[in-house]
Amino acid sequence: MENARPLAVVDAENVRRSRWPNLSKQELLERARRWAQREEVDLVVVFDGPAPEDAADVASAPHADDEIVRIVREHYGPVWLATSDRELRRRVGERAVKTLGGGRFLGRI
Repeated sequence: MENARPLAVVDAENVRRSRWPNLSKQELLERARRWAQREEVDLVVVFDGPAPEDAADVASAPHADDEIVRIVREHYGPVWLATSDRELRRRVGERAVKTLGGGRFLGRI
């Protein structure tokens, strides 16, 4: 059995608004994709409402937190979570083997 690559799940609105000036949705996607490639992780960026594009590494939902919890619960491998939302962190719980705050994640990408 191969080692599964981690799946990085990004709370898009939380991350992009964690520093001023806020990143555009597209800039967040571009930077997150470059970071995921460098880190050798799979990526899904989850937006509240419409996403800037339709792609395999992008999700959108009326309530991004609920979609993030669903994605994490259905994923069989390790999960990294990028959000500063304490309630979302609580809901995901131990399924996230690594959690980064929104501002910290933004600083890395």
